Amino acid sequence: MSTLSPVQPDINQVATELFDGLPARYDRLGYILSFGQDRRWRSELVKRINVPSGGRVLDVATGPAGVAFALRQATGAVVVGVDLTMPMLQEAARNIARRDERRIILVQGRGEDLPFADDSFDAVTFEYLLRYVDDPQATLAELTRVLRPGGTLASMEFHVPDRRGWRALWWLYTRFVLPLGGFVLGGIEWYRVGRFLGPSISAYYRRYPVDWLAAAWRRAGCGALCVTRMSVGGGLVMSGTKANDDDRQH
Repeated sequence: MSTLSPVQPDINQVATELFDGLPARYDRLGYILSFGQDRRWRSELVKRINVPSGGRVLDVATGPAGVAFALRQATGAVVVGVDLTMPMLQEAARNIARRDERRIILVQGRGEDLPFADDSFDAVTFEYLLRYVDDPQATLAELTRVLRPGGTLASMEFHVPDRRGWRALWWLYTRFVLPLGGFVLGGIEWYRVGRFLGPSISAYYRRYPVDWLAAAWRRAGCGALCVTRMSVGGGLVMSGTKANDDDRQH
């Protein structure tokens, strides 16, 4: 049975203000406004996860549990979904109840300070997380801490297309079409998110380009990195393997 574990996280104010009003239509509108590309990124993320029978997967920034459901279906593992905002977790709990899914557990918490012991999970996934933390390097170290040696860390995130033409179209879409489309389909909350996303993504990659992120994953203890730009560069899926103790000693 799904469980809501009440904790009192140090909630990032920007994230809560953005996402508290979105849960009921989050997956549906995300699909429409991304032209279905978010599902492609999700499928690629899930393909990177290989866990043993009866294993445990942690999904951070789980939202209404879309990725958690995909992980359950693909792996058969127990999935623990962590999110910062209680409205997202409440929507996830409703989704779990509708599907009578008994092996997804929900916990309120922060990716920067996870309430789990070292080496607790066979795989760890996270989505759209690092743009909302003060220290991506420290957060990656925390995500890796709870992953067992040899386990997979995987993420998906928006990206800025590298090619000039696609980048120009992306800029126009994120600055104008996305806010307007969000307002028409989802009201003022989605308009605010649409206004926020483009500048947020651009600023994030100016500060933390992909090469920096790859190096940060390695510093956190993850090697064998696979970095895939998707949807003409509008999405980024990354994965790596936590080093074994013997490997780290060398």
